[in-house]
Formats: sequence, C-alpha cells, structure tokens
Amino acid sequence: MSAEVKNGYKLTEVGVIPEDWEVRRIGELKPFITSGSRGWAEFYSDRGAPFIRITNLVRTSIFLDLKDLRLVNLPKDASEGTRTQLHDDDVLISITADIGIISYVSPDVPKPAYINQHIALVRFDASTISPKFVAYFLASDKPQKLFRALTDSGAKAGMSLITVQNILLAFPPTKAEQAAISEALSDADALIESLEKLITKKRQIKQGAMQELLTGKKRLPGFSGEWEVKKLGDVAEVIMGQSPTSINYNTKGTGLPLIQGNADIVDRQTIIRVFTSDVTRNGKCGDILMSVRAPVGEVSRAVFDVCLGRGVCAIRSANHFIYHYLIAQEPSWARLSKGSTFDSVNSADVKAFAIYLPVDSKEQSAIAEILMDMDSEIEVLEVKLVKARKIKHGIMHNLLTGKIRVS
Repeated sequence: MSAEVKNGYKLTEVGVIPEDWEVRRIGELKPFITSGSRGWAEFYSDRGAPFIRITNLVRTSIFLDLKDLRLVNLPKDASEGTRTQLHDDDVLISITADIGIISYVSPDVPKPAYINQHIALVRFDASTISPKFVAYFLASDKPQKLFRALTDSGAKAGMSLITVQNILLAFPPTKAEQAAISEALSDADALIESLEKLITKKRQIKQGAMQELLTGKKRLPGFSGEWEVKKLGDVAEVIMGQSPTSINYNTKGTGLPLIQGNADIVDRQTIIRVFTSDVTRNGKCGDILMSVRAPVGEVSRAVFDVCLGRGVCAIRSANHFIYHYLIAQEPSWARLSKGSTFDSVNSADVKAFAIYLPVDSKEQSAIAEILMDMDSEIEVLEVKLVKARKIKHGIMHNLLTGKIRVS
C-alpha cells in the first residue's frame, strides 16, 4: 500500500495527505464542546432568538438553513442560555438519528442563537486553526463515510461528546492555507447559492404567470375570445394504470420502467425505480403522468416510454396547455379524492375533471409556449446548478486531501 503513495504524501487514518499536514483528534485541539438540552418547548415564541434544530442543518452546505426557524424567548436568568449560545465560527454536528450533518456558524446567523439536544457545538481557538476549514473537512467524503457507519449502526444511533472529541481531523500546517482552502470552497458555495436563489425566483415568476394566464385574468396581446369549460376526457385520452405481475419486475432494463405513483414523480420528471417485462398498460414519451392515489394530482411529463402502475394514469394529448393547466390545478384534486384508507380517484373522476381553456386553440398554444419557455429557462439553470455542485465536490476532494495545494 505504501508503494502507491506518491512522494510528498503519507498514508494516514483519514487517507492519503501531504507529509506536512497534521492528523489530530478534535479533543487534542482543546476546543469547547457541548450540546443542547431538552426542555426548550416552554420558551418557544413568535418572536425572539433563533433556536437551531437538526432541520436547520443541511448536507449540501455547511451554512445553516434559516428558512424554517423556531424562535425562543429565554429568561435572562436561564443558565442553559449561556452554555448553548452560539458564537461566530462555531462548528455544529448532528449527534442523533441522522448523524454527522455539519454546519458552520457564520456572522450571517442572528445572535443570540441556541441549539437543541440533537446538536453538538465545537468551539475552536480560531487563532490556531480555521473553524470553517474544519467544517468543510468534516463535510467531505472520508469523515462522512464514518458518520454514515454510525448512523447505520441502529435506529437509536447517536454520538456522545466523547465520540466527538475522538473525531480525526487532517489539516495543513498553517492557518493561512486552511483559510485559503475555506475561501475557495466558500466561493463555490456562493455560486451554488446564487443559482438556487435565481431558480426559486424564476419558479415564483412562473407560478405567478400560471395564475394569471391559465385563468384568463391576463390576456395575451391579440386575443380576446371566450373561454369554455371542457371535461378532461373530452380533450385528452386517459389511460389508467394497472399493476403488472411482480414476477416480471427486474433491474436489468428488460421491458419498460415501472411508474407506480407519486414516489416515482420528482420535479416533473419520471425516474426509473424498477423495470417490468409485463407491460399491462403503457405510457408513451410525452404523455402527461398524474398520480391517482395517495396523494392524487401530482403531475409529470414522461420523458421515455413507461409502464403505468395502478397509482398513476397517462393523459395523452398534443395540447401543451393541458399539461400546465393540470400542474396549476394540483390542489383541486384533494377535494375530489375519496377512500377510507388513502386518497384516490378513478377513471371516471379523471375524465370528468373540468378544464377551463380558451376557445381559440391559438391562444392555448400561445399560453403554453410562454410557460414552456419559462420551464426551459429553469431547466437550463438547474443543469448549471447540478454542474456547480459536481465541481464543488471535486474541489472539496482535491483541496481537503491536499491533492491540490493553495496558499
């Protein structure tokens, strides 16, 4: 194994790293380590200080997600407030259930802020080591594999603060190099965040356009004709799914990918779960796919031929207006759903669903074209986001193992 290590590098417990890098346990760096405590529910408030929970820690970034934020109003004499209050540069680690989600407390986090009992706080001496570097390192592949091993060890898996002290770190000899690595990764995160925000904004703009254009509240230039109500079954062919014989399920790609229901519809695109050579009911590429049970009304577009399971139906029409109209009407299906065990609709329900659309087919096409252009713009941004995330992952691997050095 040692023969495989290039000159200038060494094999350690955390992998191959440069010879001048150190490997230390967190506890050897003498940080302040603590965790939150129970009993904060009595302090929950509509206003007050941020109370950080595991839901505010995300695996795709070391920066906290503060959108779904619980607030607490803590009495001045509460001792827990002193011990669990966050400072800038603190490193947070989830220590129960989903172990090893890493966050870094930046100046952007409002202070005071506190943590609950499922999170460990590690406060390093920032004069000797870069806490942001530590956060990025712990979020990288090798440490995450170790965290996943702890998570997979059982339903009640958890880390003690002693275990936190024993976590291994590998880091460059100078804080300047640590900081340079951190800043390079922060730049990658900033690009990803800007793309995420732009995609959210574009989706909101499209949602607003749908609400106006698909209801006739806003008319396109050159159109002023009447709108009418049609039954879905009168303007499109509806093909209900049916469960194929399970003996023909396979993962070898024999037959067509089976779309069972809502679990196979993600971000308006179908995903392959399992194939079946028993194609009882099939959907064609371009069909509108809609879940018909638990929940009802989730809409997608088939990007390849599929086998329709009993939880979905295919709506076949060359009219793109219908696709966008059904997306906008997803909440309406809840009122039509029925079933004692779970919500569902049948063929008659789907065919009888009311579609409100312009009499003039040219107006239908014009509206659909605008919305499709918006979808295309969002898809381009989503491709850029996927690429940016892959690039960041590669940068993390190279910088956090010392394969590429920065100064």
